[in-house]
Amino acid sequence: MHDRLVGESWMNAVGQPAPEGHGWVVLVGVDSWRAVLFARTDLGRMLPLPALLGRSLPPMGRGTYGVRMGFEGAAVDYDRFMGRYSELLSSPFSDFAGVQQGQRVLDVGCGPGALTAELVARLGAAAVTGVEPSVSYSAAARERFPGARIEMAAAGDLPFEDAEFDVALAQLVVHFMSDPVHDLREVARVVRPGGVVAACVWDHAGGTSPLSQFWEVLSTVDPDAPSESERPGTRRGQLGRYLAAAGLREIAETVLTVRVLHPTFEDWWQPYERGVGPVGAYIASLDDAGRLRLQHTLRSEMPPAPFEVTGSAWTARGTVPA
Repeated sequence: MHDRLVGESWMNAVGQPAPEGHGWVVLVGVDSWRAVLFARTDLGRMLPLPALLGRSLPPMGRGTYGVRMGFEGAAVDYDRFMGRYSELLSSPFSDFAGVQQGQRVLDVGCGPGALTAELVARLGAAAVTGVEPSVSYSAAARERFPGARIEMAAAGDLPFEDAEFDVALAQLVVHFMSDPVHDLREVARVVRPGGVVAACVWDHAGGTSPLSQFWEVLSTVDPDAPSESERPGTRRGQLGRYLAAAGLREIAETVLTVRVLHPTFEDWWQPYERGVGPVGAYIASLDDAGRLRLQHTLRSEMPPAPFEVTGSAWTARGTVPA
């Protein structure tokens, strides 16, 4: 099933069958589409299509972050995998950003709408705009929040005029930006002087993200497996430095923590198999034996059910200068 879907995605993107030996195709871009191949056999590398097809494609803008590593699947899969944690993060993050009635707010990298739902509940749909580079996630957000404005766009190339918003929030997005300072500077451009830009990212490097137990066990099973600990914004102080480098002032930082009780191991594990994010990309790359071996090891290492998973996120905000 996975190979068939990959083949169909590739065919839709470039109009010819997928080459042998590769397993993930995603679309990246805003006004100009560009297809990028994610190679199963090399989880750390993104292979551009021109090199494989022998022809050029429209370029991506600088700083564009892509719909990569499993971010083009069903919205419900994201809800079950990461949404169970990010939904709980949305309220304290909105509080930290100072979201209040009467504001015009931008949700950067809104996905299928975990933070968008909180913003709509606080402000009303007409006051909320979201941007998301994933085709399926942006479509899901539009369907879920018909009164909000949802654009398919990346943080580094926003389709808005200067100073359109009072607050912009990037929840669990910065670590997927190829150039966080560039992208946050672009986000600040569309926020009015005196307005706020806020961002949060799970503490992958410090080992207190909701995925840290998975990555810790995986490192013992497969020492060469990728992790998210080197991604931008996953270390203390990084988000604040990015915001300052992007021109923001009055930087403030904190840590936000959420807790989710999982009644069974299956309740925790099964969403991991849905192909979402870097975790899902890695699991999808395994054969059946490898996946069962990983599942068995995780079952033996996780606490007896029911168990609680705690996730902490580095969080920072800055003010757009006059």
